[in-house]
Amino acid sequence: MAKYELVLPKMGEGIIEATINKWLKEVGDTLSEDDAIVEVATDKVDSEVPSPIDGVLVKTLFEEGDVAPVGEVIAIIETDGESEESSDDIGEEVVDKNDKPTESNEKKSNVKEEPAKPVFSSSKRFLSPLVKSIAKEEGISLEELESIKGSGKDNRLVKNDLLEYIKNRGNRKTQAASSSADKTVKSIQAPPVSINEGDEVVEMDRMRRLIADHMVMSSHVSPHVTSFIDVDVTNIVNWRNKIKEAVLKREGEKITFTPVFINAVAQALMEYPQVNASLDGYKVILRKRINVGMAAALPNGNLIVPVIKDADQKNILGTAKIVNDLAKRSRENKLQPDEIQGGTFTITNFGSFDSLSGTPIINQPQVAILGVGAIRKKPVVIETEGGDVIGIRHIMILSMAYDHRIVDGALGGMFLRRVKQLLENFDLNTVI
Repeated sequence: MAKYELVLPKMGEGIIEATINKWLKEVGDTLSEDDAIVEVATDKVDSEVPSPIDGVLVKTLFEEGDVAPVGEVIAIIETDGESEESSDDIGEEVVDKNDKPTESNEKKSNVKEEPAKPVFSSSKRFLSPLVKSIAKEEGISLEELESIKGSGKDNRLVKNDLLEYIKNRGNRKTQAASSSADKTVKSIQAPPVSINEGDEVVEMDRMRRLIADHMVMSSHVSPHVTSFIDVDVTNIVNWRNKIKEAVLKREGEKITFTPVFINAVAQALMEYPQVNASLDGYKVILRKRINVGMAAALPNGNLIVPVIKDADQKNILGTAKIVNDLAKRSRENKLQPDEIQGGTFTITNFGSFDSLSGTPIINQPQVAILGVGAIRKKPVVIETEGGDVIGIRHIMILSMAYDHRIVDGALGGMFLRRVKQLLENFDLNTVI
């Protein structure tokens, strides 16, 4: 019999760990190739890890709720035939719980328990064996290593960079402890919450906790400013009413307003690249790609933001197909990790629930988010060559929250006005 080490596979760009949500197979279960073994959770997406081979699950190395690094062995599968390497070519000897430990495999077991080893392997940055060895001895985490500026080519971290960092590390720890203490004091000052008879206490699920932490972080990191503007979308409403049945019959796709909004935003981002950006300290990163996230409410009340990649390169029909697909799979919890990564700007639709407007919180590390309000009929003043007249129009409020560290009122206002112009001048004869 041979033993196969199942490692946690790569879950998407920038993802270095995942939470073990639920073991779908128990120790002793027979596995067929592609059988789902475990459900894991990344930032917001739950995914299943399949078995790459036929065999029997003989050991699980993580409990439900544990966080496992990408590339780490999470389970052992026993197979017929000769010994195989793991799916990540780890090729280490496996020790069963019932085996009597020898001095050799005790040492191997101890090595696997060290947190630095699996984490360093997840780094996108080149780390020499010497740098890894020093970091391991000093107990320096991957997060710390990634933050150290390198003096080598392409920001490569060399020994002297690390030694200099270690030399000044004590001061950093003191400052971090002070900052942590300040945060603790602030948390203690939160108002006490009483629980009265008949009240029900419900624990936040994992996704809601992540959302809560992300929103608090964003509100602290970015000084938010929100601007509002009225938009006359009568042309868009009339156009959609005219073509929606034909498109549904021909393409099998529902045409909503969202693809039109996304295309207008993508056009405006091309003209105002400072809004399609991120901040790294005092460095402004102008994103080359325009990837528009759309906030989607889930049946359980939580929120997820699938991303339309390269939105500026798609027409309305192409965007509509992607939007419909992502929205459907969001509700079914079938999104892939990559499909919620890499957004450069976000749209959230308050109008879905008849809200006129709102003040959205920026989806970090982006610098702006657009809120779309409900479309309603209103009497408005229309300027004509013969004078002003009162007419019934379809009006919508757009609200944009932006990071005042990089987007000033003038830039935010010009961007929002440009989106308004693109929507109000929508061509009724647009063919899809």
